[in-house]
Amino acid sequence: MKRFETSTLLFLVLVCSVVEVSAQIVIRNPKTTVERQAENRANRRIDQTIDRGFDKLEEGIGSIFKKKDKKEKEENKEQENNRENAGTESNSGNSNGGGRMSGGDVNSGSGTETEPAKAAFASYSKFDFVPGERVVASEDFSQDAVGDFPAKWNTNGTAEVVTIEGYDGKWLMLKQTKNTSYIPDFIKDLPENFTLEFDLIYNNWEKAYAYQQRLYVVMHETEKSDAKIQSEAAGRGAGFVFDGAMGSGKVSLFQTNLTGGRTDLAGEREMDNIINPDNNGKVFHIAMWRQKQRLRVYVDELKVFDLPRIFPTDINLNALRLHSELSEDDDQMFLSNIRLAVGAPDTRSKLITEGKFVTTGITFDVNSANIKPESYAVLKDIAETLKENASVKVKIIGHTDSDGEEAANLALSKKRAESVKENLVSEFGIDKSRIETDGKGETAPAAENTTPEGKANNRRVEFVKM
Repeated sequence: MKRFETSTLLFLVLVCSVVEVSAQIVIRNPKTTVERQAENRANRRIDQTIDRGFDKLEEGIGSIFKKKDKKEKEENKEQENNRENAGTESNSGNSNGGGRMSGGDVNSGSGTETEPAKAAFASYSKFDFVPGERVVASEDFSQDAVGDFPAKWNTNGTAEVVTIEGYDGKWLMLKQTKNTSYIPDFIKDLPENFTLEFDLIYNNWEKAYAYQQRLYVVMHETEKSDAKIQSEAAGRGAGFVFDGAMGSGKVSLFQTNLTGGRTDLAGEREMDNIINPDNNGKVFHIAMWRQKQRLRVYVDELKVFDLPRIFPTDINLNALRLHSELSEDDDQMFLSNIRLAVGAPDTRSKLITEGKFVTTGITFDVNSANIKPESYAVLKDIAETLKENASVKVKIIGHTDSDGEEAANLALSKKRAESVKENLVSEFGIDKSRIETDGKGETAPAAENTTPEGKANNRRVEFVKM
């Protein structure tokens, strides 16, 4: 199926006879997709040739993400075969890999079981991000209806919750915006030590016509979370920018002052080898880690910033803002799996002294025992503790939330515990005779299963000293 981005792009594509292939990845609300396309088409003044281009587009309406060309697909297939030969499973439902999908454990009524899988840790060997110990805010938009703006958010613009074929869960879709903020009203405190994570997909980002393609993540100190809502920030704090505009991809980090303006404390990093049109449809995982004045920022396995003095000592961070600028009609961003956690894990003390260590930082593919590579630093910390205490034996116990069938959750929790054991043995050289495994499924919840935060805290792995 041929695909054309804007009226200008249509003209150039048709004149130059350049064919671009698009992926069969579709938003699962075709009615609203058709309505948006029809409205865009009605508002454009185009000639008969360009109109014929739209007719071709409508033959496959809803297919919105670009497909990699034949060579790229062959390379991906070869890489996937190599991973399989190495005993590694690819991510379920998403050939693009990338993000930490923190959705439910078992789809309702599914009962599907998967064998423990070896995670692809190689590229994460220098990844030192350790998620906070206790999840205090979690957002996967599961409580919101498709087509609605999420109930727990505020904005001066618009967005809608969608599902995407081939991707897990629900996503908040942002389209053409100018100085638009999206504020999670349920996040009211950002303490001295916290981690913030989320998944990001962009689509239709084309450098030749990209004036503004940016997402800001700002944490700041303000009297009202929606103060100066058309601005990047409304008080002291810091802002991270994911930028794919005007011929180069880059990320930047900056400090803000009392009025929300930028100070001269700022950094920038070119990433056009990663943030570019070839990665339309890829899941990026963004992680941020605050320790008092210090802020680290990660894009997938890369640590892109580590500023030790970006926050003043007396700051009280109490607001989070996502701010977007998308200049073209077809520009899109999708956000999901937002996770705010607090407290630094103390693996050695809790496991050796207290006899038990519990973590939500080891995460898995949805309905799978396949460990996500973003879990590397947590597993490494546990492995080092076991190496330093060679006589200690542990039992690994898996836990799930209550979504899905109880029997399936029990089986899945056991497989996940076994998968953790196998990774500690194969990746970090821990003697398997020192480790036993078990799983309790949903039978021993750490929190109520009625909220996203409660479910996130119930999806955990427990290490008990024997």
